[in-house]
Amino acid sequence: MATPALAEFGSDSLRAEFLAPSIAGDLVSCIAVSEPEAGSDVAAIRTRAVRSGSDLIITGHKMWITSGEQTCVANVCFRREVPARCIIGEEGRGFFYQMLQFQDERLVAAAVLLEPLQRCIALTAKYASERKLFGSTVLDQQTVHFTLAELQSEVEAVRALLYRAVLSRLNGDDVTLLASMTKLKAGRLARVVTDSCLQFWGGNGFTWDNPVCRMHRDLRLHSVGAGADEVMLSIICKHMGIAPQKPRF
Repeated sequence: MATPALAEFGSDSLRAEFLAPSIAGDLVSCIAVSEPEAGSDVAAIRTRAVRSGSDLIITGHKMWITSGEQTCVANVCFRREVPARCIIGEEGRGFFYQMLQFQDERLVAAAVLLEPLQRCIALTAKYASERKLFGSTVLDQQTVHFTLAELQSEVEAVRALLYRAVLSRLNGDDVTLLASMTKLKAGRLARVVTDSCLQFWGGNGFTWDNPVCRMHRDLRLHSVGAGADEVMLSIICKHMGIAPQKPRF
């Protein structure tokens, strides 16, 4: 999430210093965008950078930083100028680069959901096939195996949408619309799959050592992180030309 802008717009020296070791696995990076007063509204960030000789003094607050505890270097979004050596791409274009970088992050957010959702369905099917209920297994109940079949179909639908979006991205197309749709559908599906599967575990689904219980909690993040569902819907509406127009005074 922290390196796409560096890879696409960074200078050769910055790529050599930070991108190469990141690819090699020798350097952990993170991106610091969210602030106490600026989450979905990225343009509202207040963090500032001021030159002090050859150094850069950054003042402000960042939060919700993935890999923040393990990181070696941070891609920080802030206002004001920075030393020329540290600028990624063209000066003053950082916000634009971050908006582009968000598209990659949203595609990744959808991609990393596919395996956990597949596992959630598989674990539930296995448990339901072993759990007895009224003389047969839980899986034998039509509502159970029909629901699991429906969930599997939805996972494959999101996978197909993701593949289309990624292929478009590799072709150099603007994937803002497709990435937003993919992120929206994947995040919502995570909530549906984990909630539906948890139901079939009964009381056992609420034990802390149950992986489905943890998925139910953790995967909920995907409807918030990298752009909340409501932000994705707003982007989609803008591309469809149906978003309300701001009044002009």
